[in-house]
Amino acid sequence: MVRRIAYLVGALAASLATPALAQVEVDVVGGISAPMPIAIPAMPTPAPQQTAAGSTDALGRQLAEIVTNDLRNSGLFKPIGPDKLRTIGQDQVTAPDFPYWGGTGAQALVQGFVRANGDGTLTVGCYLYDVFAKTELTRQGFVVPPSDWRRAAHKCADTVYTRLSGEGPYFDSRIVYVSETGPKARRVKRLAIMDQDGANHRFLTNGQSIVLTPRFAPNQQQIVYMSYLDDRPTLYVYDIGAQRQRRLVSSNALTFAPRVSPNGQWVIFSMAQAGTTNIYRVPIGGGAPQRLTNGASIDTGGSYSPDGSKIVFESDRSGTQQLYVMNADGSNQQRISFGGGRYATPAWSPRGDLIAFTRIGGGAFRIGVMSPSGGGEKLLTEAWGDEGPSWSPNGRVLTFFRAAQGSAKADVWSVDLTGVNERRIPTPLDGSDPSWGPLRP
Repeated sequence: MVRRIAYLVGALAASLATPALAQVEVDVVGGISAPMPIAIPAMPTPAPQQTAAGSTDALGRQLAEIVTNDLRNSGLFKPIGPDKLRTIGQDQVTAPDFPYWGGTGAQALVQGFVRANGDGTLTVGCYLYDVFAKTELTRQGFVVPPSDWRRAAHKCADTVYTRLSGEGPYFDSRIVYVSETGPKARRVKRLAIMDQDGANHRFLTNGQSIVLTPRFAPNQQQIVYMSYLDDRPTLYVYDIGAQRQRRLVSSNALTFAPRVSPNGQWVIFSMAQAGTTNIYRVPIGGGAPQRLTNGASIDTGGSYSPDGSKIVFESDRSGTQQLYVMNADGSNQQRISFGGGRYATPAWSPRGDLIAFTRIGGGAFRIGVMSPSGGGEKLLTEAWGDEGPSWSPNGRVLTFFRAAQGSAKADVWSVDLTGVNERRIPTPLDGSDPSWGPLRP
């Protein structure tokens, strides 16, 4: 069952004073080289109480630490975390000591509180201030079960990030990926899911069958992927709530590279038959596959545009692996990549303005982006083995997997559109094929 975080005072965000915004805002490009100093003290509690998630006074510090890490990982902020700031009282949450915060060098201030409620839930308040203008910029509150206390922190960080950058939120989201361990010849590959910062990690499959290329459905409750269950590599759908998987395609042919349509009704995938590979679609509930491409080439790696009207895919029909765009019914296929080397694993941005890809050339694999018409190509990474980009919900960050030269092991990484802010996302074991899910409800 999907649990929703309740917004207490979200409507107050609309009543913010615009003059303060003109003074404190983050440049999403220049901010990478000059991140904004922002103070985030521990969140006080009106009365310390024990909860299923721990004491409320300890949670107040942990909440502030998560907000600190989220904002730091964005690359746009230089947080001053709770370990370097004095503690504040409950009475100061809505009445900041601006002269003190100005002395810390912070331009913005995040304060909040955590309170245990009589029904067992927690209330987390989140307030953002302009230190120079001595003005409140926004506030929001969240009521959560104790098990979701980390989500309240991510929601608070999303509130701050969105208000100061003008970009959409992405911290309260999850990543599904392939967890790997063991020697190269006997690699164990399991489906695993985690928060975007690597927390709340858990395995979804037991590793008895190899799994590849998982992708979230828009409802976040289903994952499509390829499995070698019963030694028959084909596509499956995993239901997260029911913890069950079912076979998606009944054909005995090799099927792989699944992606779900934005409306959640279709799954496009590749099927190899008689020496060719074409792209098909099938209802996510199952049924007869419908062919979208038809030729002697290898067509694979399809990804829908956000409105579902088009599909970008890779094909070797020109003699080398390149990117093509077609209508969702397979018509009007046009090549969009013309650079040197090869292009693979295209992924359409949720904003619709860019297509991410793996560029293969000079013995290296790198992550890049281009417009849907093929213009403005830009490489974001320069390592030796970067593959499989997947977009954050706001279309500003990409996750991918990276292997060192000569190594069979890979890790999950992220990079933003500037190409400057790279970071490794911690996983218990090796990781590959990450897929970034939508923003959580």
